[in-house]
Amino acid sequence: MVEIIGVRFKEVGKIYYFDPTNIKFKIGDMAIVETSRGVEIGEIALDNRPVPEEELVSPLRPVIRMATKEDMQKLSEIEEKEKRAFDLCQEKIKEHKLDMTLIDVEYTFDLSKVLFYFTADGRVDFRELVKSLASIFKTRIELRQIGVRDEAKLLGGIGICGRQLCCKTFLNDFHPVSIKMAKEQNLSLNPTKISGCCGRLMCCLKYENDTYEEMLKYVTKVDAIVSTPDGKGVVVDNNVLSGIIKVKLDDSDKSPGFKFSEQEMRGIPLRIEIGPKDIENNQAILARRDNGEKITVSLDNIKEEVVKLLDTIQKDMFERAKNHREERTFKATDMDSFAKQLEEKPGFVKAMWCGDVECEEKIKELTGATSRCMPFEQEQISEKCVCCGKPAKKMVYWGKAY
Repeated sequence: MVEIIGVRFKEVGKIYYFDPTNIKFKIGDMAIVETSRGVEIGEIALDNRPVPEEELVSPLRPVIRMATKEDMQKLSEIEEKEKRAFDLCQEKIKEHKLDMTLIDVEYTFDLSKVLFYFTADGRVDFRELVKSLASIFKTRIELRQIGVRDEAKLLGGIGICGRQLCCKTFLNDFHPVSIKMAKEQNLSLNPTKISGCCGRLMCCLKYENDTYEEMLKYVTKVDAIVSTPDGKGVVVDNNVLSGIIKVKLDDSDKSPGFKFSEQEMRGIPLRIEIGPKDIENNQAILARRDNGEKITVSLDNIKEEVVKLLDTIQKDMFERAKNHREERTFKATDMDSFAKQLEEKPGFVKAMWCGDVECEEKIKELTGATSRCMPFEQEQISEKCVCCGKPAKKMVYWGKAY
């Protein structure tokens, strides 16, 4: 066991472990420590306590000292410096005509470095800005581009629940949030209902997700076929919290073949066929929806075979869809070839775009195509916009709705 203290450098930030060097700290005390960024002042979030060595990230840096009155006075002066630095940087951004938004400024406690946090839609060439700032502040300058979630954490705000943002009040770190979490909790998938101030999925979708995942293991899924005292039926709705399901009874006189076809049209990928003779032979037949193939398997390992076959179906369908898309994706460097490709071979066209909305509207007017995707990995097809001929900013996939 190793004795540590936990230090937090921002109001709601990560807690970092330090060696207290035999100094007794209380929660709320201020301490001077050395970090990878330089000498910093932070608040004690965890008082002296032993922790197992395996929980530590080496090396465990020692505390320099407990903050004094002089240190606190210096902290106040630094905060004033940060305000002035923010205003100066704003002026320089306008002067250099950079498309970026300054969010926050931080000085290290030893004044050896100034950090400027900003947001921008894309990459920004701020080399000249750094030179200008270095000539003013006479110290090391570091510009950090942050995401929209970090921006919300720094600025704060009010969520749709009416409370202050979680990331500003108590969330130490961001955790991955997916649309699957909203689906499992039966929430509306309307983006305005499940997105936070930052425009990303709300962090609170994660809070109860583990409970829902555990409860879903014991609730019959929608579209499952079940038996009830009144006959067989299909689950059309379930309530995870109450455990109650809603079943639509199958009281139709349709033939089994019609029912199979109906289920396949709804997207069920695999049909299991089993009759009296199959039971005698300890076997079942798996019928694939995608290619009609039928496979005979033993009942002893039917579960493993079904899982394996579903994975194969998924991979095969993905490859077919991928090949279909690639066969129908073409390149264009001018409007003539752009329009010709869309007219002769319906699909996607890859072409360069200057970023001007007027060009996008003109392309739509001339060809009926709209921008569909701007890939992260950009391909340089040409240097000019396919519409206006000006310098291009992005490669875009264009397509029509057929």
